[in-house]
Amino acid sequence: MRTVRIATRKSRLALWQAEYVAAAIIRHCPTSNVDLLPMSTKGDEILDRSLAKIGGKGLFVKELELALLANEADLAVHSMKDLPAEMPDGLGIVAIMQREDPRDALVSNQVDRINQLAEGAAVGTSSLRRQCQLLHLRPDLDIQPLRGNVETRLLGIDEDRFQAIILAVAGLKRLDLEHRIAARIEPVEMLPAVGQGAIGIQCRLDDTELIENLAALNHADTKTRVDAERGFSRRLGGSCQSPIAGHAVLDGDKLVLTGRVGLPDGSLIIEGSRTGTREDAHHIGTGLAEELLEKGAADILSQLDGTML
Repeated sequence: MRTVRIATRKSRLALWQAEYVAAAIIRHCPTSNVDLLPMSTKGDEILDRSLAKIGGKGLFVKELELALLANEADLAVHSMKDLPAEMPDGLGIVAIMQREDPRDALVSNQVDRINQLAEGAAVGTSSLRRQCQLLHLRPDLDIQPLRGNVETRLLGIDEDRFQAIILAVAGLKRLDLEHRIAARIEPVEMLPAVGQGAIGIQCRLDDTELIENLAALNHADTKTRVDAERGFSRRLGGSCQSPIAGHAVLDGDKLVLTGRVGLPDGSLIIEGSRTGTREDAHHIGTGLAEELLEKGAADILSQLDGTML
């Protein structure tokens, strides 16, 4: 029996995701054993600065990728929204699990809609994408940084430091914290992050035996949607922490991708959508990106230097 070593972050949510993948591997490949290798990443350790200032969400995956390259682990489990568009040579995403609800959640003990927030209300989020869209809807809000694991962020609400915080619906559901959701924010108000709600499995591309075994874990519809979203983000050249949002939906063979790019202060958002067939998912993503770049997204992204972030 082969023992499959899974690299994962140490947070409760990351461990839930790794255990979810491990159970699926055992279910589909009963001749395999599974060991979890919890690891600490720089993104988990540096909590006193914004992700944008310390290198973006790629800091949540670097140590896991190094473990793969050093053959200390066989696969790594990631939230697809945390994965940069580019990854080291020799590594690839070989399966994407069925997507959970990709929407953002409004968490509050006081209100259940964004428009009910008091004027000047403190709202916690360290995501430039969320900040951009919140301030576009409500320029009066006081957006404050919020880092740490899900439980740490929820303390901000329970200790009355924020009137609301924004988290991913998927993470709250996976941790049995769905009861903390005051409202699911529809994409028309706040478009999700590229890949949000999807779990990706990364491994060395020369491990053909493992890749064949992992094929059964891939969810075709989810992969199609995420391919379109990541194609959009990659062509824009943005990092995981740029104010870029993308959300693809499937209706039979028809795929519709909606994307947004905006300034962090919410004063300008450029958006668009593109429709095609599932077979053209990547081209739909790059095509929409080209359209938004021509409409002004290039100027927005060029402004996002270190001083602005």
